[in-house]
Amino acid sequence: MFFKRNLKSSMETEIFEQAEVLEKLLKTHVNDSNYILFDIPTDVSKIVIVASGSSYHCARFTADLFGNVAGMEARAIYSSEFLLKSAVPHENDILYVFITQSGETSDTNSALKKAKELGMRTLCVTNKKDSTIWQAADFKIDCCAGEEKSIAATKSLTSQMLCCTLLVLKYAALSGLDISGYIEELKLLSGAVEDTYNLHPKIKVMAKFLSKFKNIVITADGISYAIAKEASLKIKETSYINVYSNILGEFMHGHVAVLNNRPAMIHISVNELSYTAIKNLNKIEEEYNPPICIIGCSNEKIKTKFNININCESEIVKSFCIVVIIQLLALEIARCLNRNVDKPHGLNKVVK
Repeated sequence: MFFKRNLKSSMETEIFEQAEVLEKLLKTHVNDSNYILFDIPTDVSKIVIVASGSSYHCARFTADLFGNVAGMEARAIYSSEFLLKSAVPHENDILYVFITQSGETSDTNSALKKAKELGMRTLCVTNKKDSTIWQAADFKIDCCAGEEKSIAATKSLTSQMLCCTLLVLKYAALSGLDISGYIEELKLLSGAVEDTYNLHPKIKVMAKFLSKFKNIVITADGISYAIAKEASLKIKETSYINVYSNILGEFMHGHVAVLNNRPAMIHISVNELSYTAIKNLNKIEEEYNPPICIIGCSNEKIKTKFNININCESEIVKSFCIVVIIQLLALEIARCLNRNVDKPHGLNKVVK
């Protein structure tokens, strides 16, 4: 039985649809023998992933997964940046992956056209069959998320993430790796997202606190950085707050000076905090004393204003849960500020 409650906006409705959407998606793309049903080229050793907005954050997450899980070289690049480059990778062993919710994102479609002009093989991950990108790509993956009405990407993003995770696992299997453990973990994904919904009351309290700040800094390391970038975008587009995200280690090189303006600080960590992360966060606390909120794994050595975490042994599954947490956080900050989360001022969504 999926989590039920009184829903007030399309964004909230779509956040709370994710457990069911992800379960159905997994059943669509993985058969009873745990075989991933994607049709993909097999003679590939490098991946280039092109996308914009939230889809780029999925691309960044996926590029890290390719390295961590499949041992394959992968990079993520913004669609607009790809179009501006005079020289792009175009070896025969490369697969270009394009991610777009609507299939009609203009710069992503233009990037695919450029890749095809170079003779590159292309694969699209989209939530809309028969869209422009679906028709143009050599290989196609359907996100199966259903219509997403809110401008802020929620269920379309996590659906993209799951499709891309399965793509990584498909290539890992082709290289001879045993992926059965990962598939079994993904079968627990829907239940873990359901458990994440139960954190909503705690998230509301944290959101009320953060809504009082005009500036927020978000840091992360490793695969968590893609989620930090998504958190920054979600809060910006729904609440219009100035939110800045950076890799924690890089943040310490000069960028840390922005803490003199007394913003709130959020650190996102899917994994246990490293010695260096603990050291850097303590240095920040000692020298700038911002209110530090940690989403994910914390440590008793760090003084936090809030820590919202969910117990989960799987790094991949926990990544999805933390994405849901930051979606709910953005929703509740916007509510505190009386923003219209479904129609942020000046933003439009391509839905076809």
